[in-house]
Amino acid sequence: MTHVIAQGTFDILHPGHVHYLRDAKAMGDRLTVIVARRENVTHKEPPILPNRQRRDVVAALDAVDDARVGHPEDIFAPIEEMAPDIIALGHDQHHDEAAIEDELARRGIDCEVRRASARGPEYEGELLSTGRIIDRILEERE
Repeated sequence: MTHVIAQGTFDILHPGHVHYLRDAKAMGDRLTVIVARRENVTHKEPPILPNRQRRDVVAALDAVDDARVGHPEDIFAPIEEMAPDIIALGHDQHHDEAAIEDELARRGIDCEVRRASARGPEYEGELLSTGRIIDRILEERE
């Protein structure tokens, strides 16, 4: 059985998240999603929704077999614990694949890193960013 791990913030789920997780699930037989802890999100604005709520919403998606909140200090700790076959990154996630591969090798974790595909051009113009969705809500509500 091929175990895939996907990860992200998943604040205000949108079609881009659903596409990413379906694509990740298609890479294997079992998909576990690690939802980033609010305090560990430093590359963008922190999530609006609490950790547990974001985990519960992600867990409710058909493609997801299991969802958990990430480790408080070490983002690689759950990966060491679960020993997945594949880590699936979103097509536009900020992560550096080579840096992840280096850290996996340093820790002795035999795991492939892959990028999920982008949504097709037929979805041009969709709001596929939580930040853009929030901005649009604020614009519409002013």
